[in-house]
Amino acid sequence: MSDAAQPTAAEVRAAAEAVKTALDRHLAAVERRSGEDDPAVYEAFNELAAAAEVYDELLYDRYDEVTPFEIPGADDSLPPYTGPEEPNALSVLIRRDYAVVEPQRLLAQAQRIEAADYEADAGTEASGTVHGAMGILFGEFEPDEIASRHKEFGLEEGDSTLWVTAADEPADPGEWLEAPFEQIDPQRVVCRFDVSAVFDEEIDDGDDGDDEEDEADDLDTDADLDEDEDLEPLDADRRA
Repeated sequence: MSDAAQPTAAEVRAAAEAVKTALDRHLAAVERRSGEDDPAVYEAFNELAAAAEVYDELLYDRYDEVTPFEIPGADDSLPPYTGPEEPNALSVLIRRDYAVVEPQRLLAQAQRIEAADYEADAGTEASGTVHGAMGILFGEFEPDEIASRHKEFGLEEGDSTLWVTAADEPADPGEWLEAPFEQIDPQRVVCRFDVSAVFDEEIDDGDDGDDEEDEADDLDTDADLDEDEDLEPLDADRRA
């Protein structure tokens, strides 16, 4: 970068003052917060992140120096909300990933459901295949129940995310069923909640060896419990 294109010392100083102002506003919003999802805190957080990013860039361009702090998620945060101030409807989008770690357990649970609910010919049972067993289980149980009982079904949790989007009016019946996950406007996302093993890995990076050894012991204990656990028949009140 040429000297003419570099920011001036005054511009860097002004950016630093903007960070201080944004920091004060964020603290004031936190002190006055009205609830866990107070929009004023969210707005102040975004303003602080933007001000810090500008200051960091100018500081580097002018002095070849960086700041010693980073605001988590500033680069991947949602765009500013532009939806209705008083939404009349909302949509909840959920994705949960699972790994099939014990296919035999998945098949056994599906076969019990099928035996109890259907008189299927042994040669044409849907529960005889893993994908058929998945269809039976997810047709029988609500997604939240599968999430809470995933180990019983031979599944291991992966990443998950939940998005809440605002709308002016409820959608007409059947309007979006052909393409339910298309045309999602990021600027109408009110909030999102992400769960990922990558967050745990970031925390584990700061742990010492003793903590890793303890974690390994816990995993071994869980494995022993799962191995000894019997597949109990599903109670009538646990079926949808």
